[in-house]
Amino acid sequence: MDKHGWHSWFGTALLAVLLVVADAAYAQAQAVRADKPYRIYAITYRGMTDIEKGFQEYLKSRKIPVEITWRDLNLDASRLPGFIEEIRATKPDLVYTWGTTVTLGVVGAYDAIDPKRHIVNTPVVFTLVAAPVAAKIVRDLKSSGRNVTGVSFLVPTETQFRAMASYRPFQTVGVIYTPTEKNSVALVGEMREVGRKLGFTTVERPFHLDANGKVTAEGAAELVRQIKAAKAQWLYLPPDSFLGTQSKDVIIPAAMAAGLPTFGSTEQMMENGALSGLVSRYYNLGQFTAYRAEQMLVEKKAPKDIPIETLTRFSYQIRMEAAHKLKLLPPLPMFNYAEFISTPDS
Repeated sequence: MDKHGWHSWFGTALLAVLLVVADAAYAQAQAVRADKPYRIYAITYRGMTDIEKGFQEYLKSRKIPVEITWRDLNLDASRLPGFIEEIRATKPDLVYTWGTTVTLGVVGAYDAIDPKRHIVNTPVVFTLVAAPVAAKIVRDLKSSGRNVTGVSFLVPTETQFRAMASYRPFQTVGVIYTPTEKNSVALVGEMREVGRKLGFTTVERPFHLDANGKVTAEGAAELVRQIKAAKAQWLYLPPDSFLGTQSKDVIIPAAMAAGLPTFGSTEQMMENGALSGLVSRYYNLGQFTAYRAEQMLVEKKAPKDIPIETLTRFSYQIRMEAAHKLKLLPPLPMFNYAEFISTPDS
């Protein structure tokens, strides 16, 4: 064997040994935790979703022992301080947060962190956050610079509107959003910027607030009719938590009655009846979030050393029943790549 052959053989053998050692170390670490599972404190916003299913099934498939304490806000952010106190009292290994509202409530905006109100030492992994930089959860997607990392789920805004135009060209797009949800306000701002770039105008209608400043569904159907009257050719459904609770029974039916096609930004909006949308699968999002949790729990990586990323594959979904009712069938090329879904149960 010549010198180069020897070096090649030695390098390959060394790599194999290192991989075996690494696998053995991983297995040993798991064995050590077998009687003492990693403790995760998880806060959801509107109950369990496919994200949580994907999250748990990934950890199970990796044989990572975990004990998860589930807490749900049930759309009521005023419950967060009690959860924060429970986190401090129980000292979990990791905190899981669902959505922008929950995540900001747990870790605070990066320029307004209060150690008395926020979790600043325990690692936090977020999921289903549409715009982590715009919402001020992180300054940079490469590193949060603090005890939080996570997974962004939204398809880039410009990509969504190009996908919308590939179905039906437009000059005007309507949007309904919750003015008290920071991520929604930020995304409407991004929508305006994309509109200036691509040459379309926006018709914006925020949900009404009651006398106490709390968002209400009162008059929501009328907002849809106003958008239609303003000659919008699409109604865009952003990743807005309150909108998600109203889309199935109020917003989408009102849009269908007005002959206004809807474009969903999330799998939830598509499940609730939107005509089409370019979305991240919730289950896949949960698995990716669990991978980030694995990096922190098992590999002992600091949250600030883990970049915030999104999925690299998205699904263009179309509801043919809605397309027939609206007399708006998709262009023929879409039949080669779109996913056709059924109308949700009533």
